[in-house]
Amino acid sequence: MKFLIDNWMLIAVALASGGMLFWPMISSGMNAGALSASAAVQLINREKAVVVDVCEASEFAAGHVTGAKNVPLSELEGKLPGVAKNKAVPLILVCASGARSSRAVAIAKKLGYQQVQSLGGGIKAWKEANLPIEKN
Repeated sequence: MKFLIDNWMLIAVALASGGMLFWPMISSGMNAGALSASAAVQLINREKAVVVDVCEASEFAAGHVTGAKNVPLSELEGKLPGVAKNKAVPLILVCASGARSSRAVAIAKKLGYQQVQSLGGGIKAWKEANLPIEKN
C-alpha cells in the first residue's frame, strides 16, 4: 500500500497511457456496422448490393454514389420495400456524413432486410477515396 501512495503519479500516468492505447479499439467499435468505401465497392461489384441514399432530394442531386437510389430518411419506412424488393441482397445505406444512414440501418432491419450496412463517413468518405460521384 505504501508503494501505491508513494508512486501515485506514476500509476496515474500508466493508466492514462493505457487508456490512450485502447481508445482506437473502443471508438472503432462504436461504428461496427459501418462499411469503408472500399468494402462498399466490393459488395456492389461482387454481391450486387443495392445502394440507397437517405439524403434529401437536393443533397442527392448535388452528388451521390453512382447508381444509388434516393429515399429520404423521413420516407424510408414506406418507400424502401419498393426500391429494394429482395430483402436477402446486401443493402448499403448512404448519407452525407454517415449519421442518418446509421439511423436508417435500424429502420431497414425492422423491415426485414438481412444484410444492411451504413457507409462509414458517408459521401464525404466516398469522395475522399476518389470514387465516382454522379450528379443530377
